Amino acid sequence: MSALDFSQYKTLVFDCDGVILNSNNVKTQAFYKAAFPYGESAAQALVTYHVNNGGVSRYKKFEFFLRDIIGQSSVDSAILAGLLECYAESVWQGLLDCEVAEGLHQLREKSINSRWLIVSGGDQEELRKIFSERNLDHFFDGGIYGSPDNKDVILARELERNNLVKPGVFFGDSQYDFESAKNSGLDFVFISGWSESAFDFSDANYKFESLGACAQC
Repeated sequence: MSALDFSQYKTLVFDCDGVILNSNNVKTQAFYKAAFPYGESAAQALVTYHVNNGGVSRYKKFEFFLRDIIGQSSVDSAILAGLLECYAESVWQGLLDCEVAEGLHQLREKSINSRWLIVSGGDQEELRKIFSERNLDHFFDGGIYGSPDNKDVILARELERNNLVKPGVFFGDSQYDFESAKNSGLDFVFISGWSESAFDFSDANYKFESLGACAQC
């Protein structure tokens, strides 16, 4: 495990699920529950797609479910809204109750001169409410951002606004996180402990089991 020199970074970007919150399984179960009325095999197919596309927003995943798994020729907006509502109801309490990464305070002390951002595939309004409820929002002076904008759009926008200043580093747990970091010219730290990804992260700049382990390096 190589040491991470925080003094080299002006901005730290964090994914939420699997990095800040141990919430990957919460969302996996919520996808299954929302899709189950369409049959167990359809629900499992959505779960498989979800796990294989970590970091992609729920909006895109349910659109894929309706179009490519259920076989709708065009996405019915009312049905999509119902799926999203069921999913959100299932997720909310789980996000309030799930484990928070250890080491956030220590990590903040090590990067006192850096700006912190959340860039997640989760719903932006939901994220901001959850982080406020759990008294985590004060860590992220650069803001908390999520879907319906995807991570590439968010990172490009915040770079353009000079809210995300390079050199920067992205802490993530999925292939999409890695690709988004690379596309935006950010270093990438793979957080493995809560990840559902089977992707080979050999090209990551750093690898840690948790943010707590990262803070102790």
